[in-house]
Amino acid sequence: MRKLYFLLPGTGKKFACGGLWAELKTYNLAKQICNAEVVTYRQREKDTLFLDDLLKESNLDDVILAISWGFDVPKLAAKLKPYNVIYHAHSSGYGFKLPASIPIITVSRNTMGYWGQASPHSLIYYLPNQISDEFQNLNLERDIDVLVQVRKSSEYLLQELIPALQKQFKVCVVDSYVEDLPGLFNRAKVYLYDSAEYWALQGVSEGFGLQPMEAIACGCQVFSSVNGGLSDYLDPGFNCYKIAGYSKEYDLQRIQKVLASSAPIVLPEYFLAEYRYENIIKRLNVILTDINDFFDLRKEQPSNIKSLTRMRMAKLLTQRIVGKVRKKFFS
Repeated sequence: MRKLYFLLPGTGKKFACGGLWAELKTYNLAKQICNAEVVTYRQREKDTLFLDDLLKESNLDDVILAISWGFDVPKLAAKLKPYNVIYHAHSSGYGFKLPASIPIITVSRNTMGYWGQASPHSLIYYLPNQISDEFQNLNLERDIDVLVQVRKSSEYLLQELIPALQKQFKVCVVDSYVEDLPGLFNRAKVYLYDSAEYWALQGVSEGFGLQPMEAIACGCQVFSSVNGGLSDYLDPGFNCYKIAGYSKEYDLQRIQKVLASSAPIVLPEYFLAEYRYENIIKRLNVILTDINDFFDLRKEQPSNIKSLTRMRMAKLLTQRIVGKVRKKFFS
């Protein structure tokens, strides 16, 4: 199996975000299946390989370069055209196209559907993000009524709903890095997450949405938006509640009702099994084996399926219209 290089702009605080942590977690999983290494391409870092130095090597047929940083992908894909490249897709909606020579691994079915439409001739796989075993219900006393993290939260949530809740309940608003997030989730009765506004302003989708899943795993009742990758696993009325539902008063009424019951959410084990280590490592092994076979074949066989370019789509649309006219007037 080929060596796998995970290309990141950098790993320092400047690049700290959920996408970086998720990519590094995938890198650590991949190391259990094949040789793997992190490569930076924007800034040089101590004890880390730099992309320009790697590309100076004469033979890179036996390596795979994994790109993932959305806004950098078009430039990287063009630069790395001669090499074996895969795209690890988190968010969607960046607007770029990829050639069929680049397999795509998606972190959500929502993103998989996007690329199934945008790049119909690429190999596409589904590998959800891993939910670590530390995220579980410890059955502790829950001394926080409502928990919310400021990052990605909507203006409505922070400026309207939270102030109203603070008049009646113990609300914890987190605006910094949390060392023990599982512990915090185990202290909270209700977790609020509303990222639809944030991602709409970014112009791309919510890739996966780890926090609501992690909160559910810890027994929190979750009120969340269901945009992007959140729609993979959130099911309002069954495992969560839809936040920002019609009016602030209606949100308050539903949250009050849940807090009055004080019952943590209990879900069947199979719900989380899809996102736990055992399933993820099995899927990754199958995917990497398949991709390695593809790169063996690609050396000998060029892509020959016509792409859905704008020109070809215009031609197909014209043919369709002409066909309808002929059928109507000449049949």
